[in-house]
Amino acid sequence: MHKRTTATVVAGLAVALAAPLTGSAAHAGDSRGNTSLAQVLAADGNEFDRNWMDFDIVDAAVNAVLDAKPDSTVGVLADGDVDLTAFIPTDRAFRRLVDDLTGDKPATEQETFDVVASLGIDTVEGVLLYHVVPGPAIDYRTARKADGARLETALGKKIRVNVSPNGKVVRLKDRDPDARNPIVLRKLSDINKGNPQIAHGIRDVLRPANL
Repeated sequence: MHKRTTATVVAGLAVALAAPLTGSAAHAGDSRGNTSLAQVLAADGNEFDRNWMDFDIVDAAVNAVLDAKPDSTVGVLADGDVDLTAFIPTDRAFRRLVDDLTGDKPATEQETFDVVASLGIDTVEGVLLYHVVPGPAIDYRTARKADGARLETALGKKIRVNVSPNGKVVRLKDRDPDARNPIVLRKLSDINKGNPQIAHGIRDVLRPANL
């Protein structure tokens, strides 16, 4: 992807996310009281660290959206009774995104999050929802057999599953044809498995617009 200024990228994302959010996950209708992904994300504390392979920036982004918009659909991640699958970018994935957008590679997770937050709360909300797929949890084994599947996200835009011929690499194709397609990280897959909400770490941030 060509380097662009943050202002240009914000404008592009604003157009792509201007439509009302659709595809919100429905409650499962029971009281299982199972662990939510928000609880899992917060389990290692809410401070940025030097581990670029965890999910501090996603955690901070979810909290920022809910602080600004308590009724946001992003709140589904805190409801352990709702069935969904989330593809969660690592902190390093967000660092790569910032590098692509600005041409600068932040030195810390805090600096990375600050650039992400500068895109605006509505944009951050839309990006988060583009990583959430409502419905029965999709574990990694199922994903490896889902080549060509089109998944409807909580943003109302679809992502497509692309599995290598040997079944060992699962990629997700987003709406930016020029960007590298995120890979599901096997060692960070099936997070929270056994609960209604499951997550898989991914190498890059899914982009709901052609940047």
